[in-house]
Amino acid sequence: MKATKLYIAMALVALAGLADAIYLTVQHLTGQSVRCTVISGCSEVLSSPYSSFNGVPLALIGAAAYFAAFSLATLAAFGYPLVGKLLLILVGLMFLTTLWLIYLQAIVIGHFCQFCLLSAAVTTILTVLAVLASRARQTS
Repeated sequence: MKATKLYIAMALVALAGLADAIYLTVQHLTGQSVRCTVISGCSEVLSSPYSSFNGVPLALIGAAAYFAAFSLATLAAFGYPLVGKLLLILVGLMFLTTLWLIYLQAIVIGHFCQFCLLSAAVTTILTVLAVLASRARQTS
């Protein structure tokens, strides 16, 4: 598949992650509890000490990362050469963070949040698309 189409797909997927992260950020900042409808455990995960980093909600950091991924993917789709490499690095860092957060949910907290798992799925999809786009860019 052509790299441009993969970057467009990445931009669209990043928007889904951005929507999820903004929702969680608003809920966190307004003090509202998040209702899980598929699995239970959202309130345990989102009220844990791991839901913030130095007082900043992780969802806000996630929103910034998804916005950066959206922006870089859009620029890469328009052919800016260095941006694809930056996007690959960003998404790689996001994926490593996702692995850490899944570990925390499974082992340390003992509960899962469906919105966090959605974010993990989005980040995994972004990672696969970024690797495919990088390979497509190298072969063209």
